[in-house]
Amino acid sequence: MRDSDADSTSRLNAVLAELQRREPIFHRREYGITREDFERLTDSGFSEIGASGRLYSRDYVWSVLEDRYSSDPNARLDADWETSGFELREIAPATYLLTYTLLLDGRHTRRTTLWQLRDGDWKILHHQGTVIADRES
Repeated sequence: MRDSDADSTSRLNAVLAELQRREPIFHRREYGITREDFERLTDSGFSEIGASGRLYSRDYVWSVLEDRYSSDPNARLDADWETSGFELREIAPATYLLTYTLLLDGRHTRRTTLWQLRDGDWKILHHQGTVIADRES
């Protein structure tokens, strides 16, 4: 392996570790629960495709999160989920496609988050969750 290949692999592993700590997005209180936190975390053009296949705007996702966070500000958001199978691909400079599987309340979904590093801060450009209908596949 060439030094540049080893450097690239080491860099990608560090990015993977950082992004893995942040997922599943919006279930990690340490990244904030206010609208200001949400706006800092997401790109202004952020969108999400839910497990239903519906496309959600940034404003809609915030309204759902605001309800969740305000219903019980002390509730643990991470109590009933488990992540696995993380993979990372750099698709453009400082732009990464992160995929993983999420088990949340008995339902398995494949998750994809498009992350971009800007001025040392991570921004989410897009997120999608797709229900896994057949766990054998």
